Formats: sequence, C-alpha cells, structure tokens
Amino acid sequence: MLITDSLLFSAAVEKKSQPEVEVLTEVEEEEAIDTPWRLILYDDDFHTFDEVINQLIKALACSLPKAEELTLKVHYEGKAIVYEGSFEECLKRNAVLQEIQLITEIKG
Repeated sequence: MLITDSLLFSAAVEKKSQPEVEVLTEVEEEEAIDTPWRLILYDDDFHTFDEVINQLIKALACSLPKAEELTLKVHYEGKAIVYEGSFEECLKRNAVLQEIQLITEIKG
C-alpha cells in the first residue's frame, strides 16, 4: 500500500508540475478583428511641406496644426502613422494621399 500511495503521489506531483496549455484560437481571432489598421506616410524628396500638409487636411479632414505636426514627424522620423481605423477607412484616406503620389502603406 505504501508503494501505491507513493506512485499516486508521484503521478500527482508530475501532473501538477506540467504547465497547463490553453487554446487561444478565439482570442486571437477577436484580437485580429479588433486590431486597428494603420495608414503610414513615408518621407520623400519630391513633395513640398505645403503639398503634404494640404493633402493630409484633405485626406484626414484634420486641422492645419495637426497636418503640420504629422508632416514634421514624417520629415524628421522618416514615416508616421497618420490614421488608424478600419481597413476600408484606411483605403479611402490612402486613395486621397496617393492622388499626388505620396508614399504610403497600410498595415494591420
């Protein structure tokens, strides 16, 4: 009986020390749906500050100070996220920015 108790104890300890594995399929799918898409604008050597500012105002319906802030960030950092939202909304805004051939990317 001591051997049986010892084996049961060993099995219980062994089972307890094994990490529990959880399946996160549902959570990952929910996160993918809830994750906002990002529209990134890259710096280039072809457009003036005024061109970029005006196009940002047109694409994002943002204020002049906000467009200037984004333009300076793009200039100094090489790129900036200019919009976050649904994929469809990013596409709409991207189309406006690309009217003057600005370099953009949409990431999800």
